[in-house]
Amino acid sequence: MAIEFPEGFVWGTAAAAHQVEGGNWNNDWWAWEHNPDSPCKEPSGDACDHFWRYPQDIALLSELGFGAYRFSLEWSRIEPEDGEFSRNALDHYKRMVHTCRDNGVLPVLTYHHFTTPRWLADRGGWLEDETADRFARFCEVSVAHLGDEVAMSCTLNEPNVVALMGYLLGEFPPGGKDFEGFNRSSAVLQRAHRLSYDAIKAGPGSGPVGMTLSMADFQAAEGAEETMNGARAVIEDVWLENCRGDDFIGAQMYTRLLIGTSGMPLPPQPGVETTLMGYEFWPHSCEVTVRRAAAMTGCPVYVTENGIGTADDADRVRYVTEALEGVRRCLDDGVDVRGYFYWSCLDNFEWAYGYGPTFGLIAVDRDTQARTVKPSGHWMGEIARANRLV
Repeated sequence: MAIEFPEGFVWGTAAAAHQVEGGNWNNDWWAWEHNPDSPCKEPSGDACDHFWRYPQDIALLSELGFGAYRFSLEWSRIEPEDGEFSRNALDHYKRMVHTCRDNGVLPVLTYHHFTTPRWLADRGGWLEDETADRFARFCEVSVAHLGDEVAMSCTLNEPNVVALMGYLLGEFPPGGKDFEGFNRSSAVLQRAHRLSYDAIKAGPGSGPVGMTLSMADFQAAEGAEETMNGARAVIEDVWLENCRGDDFIGAQMYTRLLIGTSGMPLPPQPGVETTLMGYEFWPHSCEVTVRRAAAMTGCPVYVTENGIGTADDADRVRYVTEALEGVRRCLDDGVDVRGYFYWSCLDNFEWAYGYGPTFGLIAVDRDTQARTVKPSGHWMGEIARANRLV
């Protein structure tokens, strides 16, 4: 039985500059990867060499059937020092935008995807108010140069993860582990979204602007309902409230979080499948979070990331099938869902996990950089082309 999607529904896939480009040595993540005290398994190195191979990669996505590609700017390339903007780097990303258009693919741009220039990180990063102002300036300069061909713009990618992992749990740079830093960085990032939203809207083009948020199917262990609500309030709710009135909200989800009485997530439960990331195989999170994002913000929703790190491609098909069935149920109930972006297009650098977890629809040979489309890539391309799930 075929599940149809609305006319104009956007089908895309996604990547982030640092995870695929290679050689991004001038940001805080490169420094973090090479810090022996960090939890990183390995450095990003040449990644997928997407900085140079993007024309072939975008053409391949178009050939498969995808109508949109979400990619990010690398701030540290564009502004390598405070106030010094590289026309060469801006021209590079403008060529990426044009390459998408030339291949019939909508360019969906993310202005910040986890990485921050070293010069700014050295000044305190997201703990400092000036970082929000510097980011807004970066967005203003970038949007002016890139012109009006960008189809959609995402200000910040998962800023709640930047705050949580970087300033409370110590897994991301700068490795902070205190609530004061978490609360402070959260406030600065929320201000950065509002300033950058206005800066991008004031630039050329009329494409929608929004933020992408990491979300989960929050559930409470017995006796932990109040604790779970409190945890969800600081991890999701304050961010969703910050986005009310935006053109869209990008919901990004992978699993559930079962919160115990301590307020921390419990480990995977007995009998529940897990992925290469170590968390539970939970495609139902897509439906739950889309409904919640729409209800909390009142905005149209795009699933700007959803996928699975697995070595079994059949599990990828199964996961996405169940997620898309949930999207269809949301649509049936009147939820304004406008697109789905699979994460990710390529097997890439998965932050502290290195190259172990394979999320890609396209495999990348780490020695030769050769691309091989997985069966799931052909399958998802057919869905995108037909606008229906069979």
